Amino acid sequence: MASTGSAAPRSPLAVAVQLAVLLLLALLLLLPLLWLLSTSLKGPTENIFTSPPALLPAAPSLEAYRKLFAEQPMATYLLNSTIVSALAVVANLLFCSLAAYPLARLRFAGRGLVLALVVATILIPFQVVMIPLYLLMVQIGLRNTLWALILPQAATAFGIFLLRQSFLGVPVELEEAARIDGCTPLGEWWNVLIPAARADLITLAMFVFIGTWSDFLWPLIILDDPNLFTLPLGLQQLSSSFSLDWRLVAAGSVVSIVPVLLLFVLLQRYILPSASGDAVKG
Repeated sequence: MASTGSAAPRSPLAVAVQLAVLLLLALLLLLPLLWLLSTSLKGPTENIFTSPPALLPAAPSLEAYRKLFAEQPMATYLLNSTIVSALAVVANLLFCSLAAYPLARLRFAGRGLVLALVVATILIPFQVVMIPLYLLMVQIGLRNTLWALILPQAATAFGIFLLRQSFLGVPVELEEAARIDGCTPLGEWWNVLIPAARADLITLAMFVFIGTWSDFLWPLIILDDPNLFTLPLGLQQLSSSFSLDWRLVAAGSVVSIVPVLLLFVLLQRYILPSASGDAVKG
């Protein structure tokens, strides 16, 4: 009979080779970001088109960042993007979890059909609904408002499906115990399912934030007022054909990337396997 013991430890050489390959891949992935940061830190007199290219700035300077906030309305762009992304995240967590709860726990006629229709909308490209959505926003008077950016992102089929699958993994015994303690269905959703699905909620929040933060096409269509421009539209203004300063564009790109990186660093430790099953005793 074959042995069922643990696998033999790998040799130090194999571990070193694997580590070297992983470090090389990480460096290749980080190189564009490092190049962007280097370009933004090069002074106004430094040639950024040298041959061979110089990764490190000869005389590091924050002039591009000063000009970005002193001569451009970058603070307004950041504020608009923050408001839109934050409200879109809150709306998604609320509405998607409320929609996922009956699809996961309640028994009603046509539940499978409703779920199938929700999932089917994922296959519809945004370009198909873009014009009807624009006409709708014009008719209800939301064109050139931040609400026109928030409402279309308030709930997503992906979020409903993700949280529905997450709720299905929560033991029914936890809800039964909450029901015995006097919880209403809404109380079970808030006190049992929401805490148990924390990892998936955070994952959904990150997806929605990144998608809304980096969205360019829909704000370009629905907004004309420069005071309402989000960060992607603001960066497009920086790279206009009349005054192109690559240092300024690079600095703006770095500013747009930093919040996403910070969000990931702060939230990644919360994305852990749910331990809700441990609360159920035999």
